[in-house]
Amino acid sequence: MRVEVTSILVDDQQKARKFYTDVLGFQTKRDIPVGDASWLTVVAPDRADGVELLLEPDGNPAVTINGEPAAQVWKKTLYNAGMPYTVLFTDDIHKEYKELAAKGVEFRAEPAETMGGIMAMFDDTCGNLIGLMQVVES
Repeated sequence: MRVEVTSILVDDQQKARKFYTDVLGFQTKRDIPVGDASWLTVVAPDRADGVELLLEPDGNPAVTINGEPAAQVWKKTLYNAGMPYTVLFTDDIHKEYKELAAKGVEFRAEPAETMGGIMAMFDDTCGNLIGLMQVVES
């Protein structure tokens, strides 16, 4: 068993593609039209055959909570609680932090030690907080 694709819920696929490719440096792997959306995945540039990140629309009206799409409620709950939707990893968090901040990425705080490493959280412009983590072996 293995993970081939994982997803992150986004409020706008094209805005998400721009952020995840132009700003974070991922590469588009698949863009297959599916109704009003796409099966849109990105991969790390040095891992073209690695795990794909599906930029999945969060507006499915078929599943709602109090009239709102459930995915949007879930995202808002995590965001407002200050919890990352997912965590991306880097080998040099301080370098990555400086480069992304220079590109306008909005971080909640500078990198700080946490259990297992050093982490900083940023807003992905699509309704999510994303953790950026460097693992530090003890």
